[in-house]
Amino acid sequence: MIHFGPAGNANSFYEAGHKSSLEIPEYLAAIGLNAYEYQCGRGVNVKRDFCLQLAEKAREYKIFLSLHAPYFINLGTPDPKIMESSLGHIGKSLTAAKDMNATRIVVHPGSVGKGSRSEALARAERLLAQTAKELMPSFPGISLCLETMGKINQLGTLDEVIGLCQLDKCFMPAIDFGHLHARGMGAIKGREEFEEVLDRIASSLGAEVVQNLHVHFSAIEFAKGGEIRHRTFAESEYGPDFEPLAAIIARDGLTPVIISESAGAQTEDALAMKELVQRYRIGEREDV
Repeated sequence: MIHFGPAGNANSFYEAGHKSSLEIPEYLAAIGLNAYEYQCGRGVNVKRDFCLQLAEKAREYKIFLSLHAPYFINLGTPDPKIMESSLGHIGKSLTAAKDMNATRIVVHPGSVGKGSRSEALARAERLLAQTAKELMPSFPGISLCLETMGKINQLGTLDEVIGLCQLDKCFMPAIDFGHLHARGMGAIKGREEFEEVLDRIASSLGAEVVQNLHVHFSAIEFAKGGEIRHRTFAESEYGPDFEPLAAIIARDGLTPVIISESAGAQTEDALAMKELVQRYRIGEREDV
């Protein structure tokens, strides 16, 4: 099954009179979505009782839950204190995810900093190896999804993410196609570029990873440094276009989790992506 849903709560959720994220599973199910990525970007500030209630609501309404870990995590830092706090943020994210019954945690690899890119990547590898050894055994069934990033000075190229995921089976990629588009200065033009990304993942991590890929998608604004901000599908001057990926998903029978990160319209754009894939599946649209 393909899962579509928003990262956090769209403007329309609050405009409809909702206030609590505990209402989101019923809300999403009612409009035809079946995934939700709970946002802990500013820290894991949720109580256990809330997490348990969200897990129950998600089970009731058949919503696939994932969690976005704090932005403060920097796997490539040379600072021992930031290394320690990054491990702490990962640990808190794992605990919250377990209580929510979320099986995937999205993690930003962090910045390159003042040193070389290769040095930062080596530090990230060591910190992830420590994570796999010391933290992950206590949380079976949960994967850390390392995200491709949109700014040039961040760790998170496709090859870097693939390499980090090869360290241990508890790691998997979170492919943000908007970020890849931004750091490549508009690199994703159509089906060929999407297929190249998927083929590189399959050849390095296996076809099963592609089959069940964790995807972030939105239109994105960028400049010479990469990502500036997320945009919406209504802002058609920004790419990448989801339609070629929809055609591939339908053609190959892929079953990803697709999380919309459109700014303020993530619910609406998640529904638009679902509709596109469905139309390709039933043959209403020709391949692109």
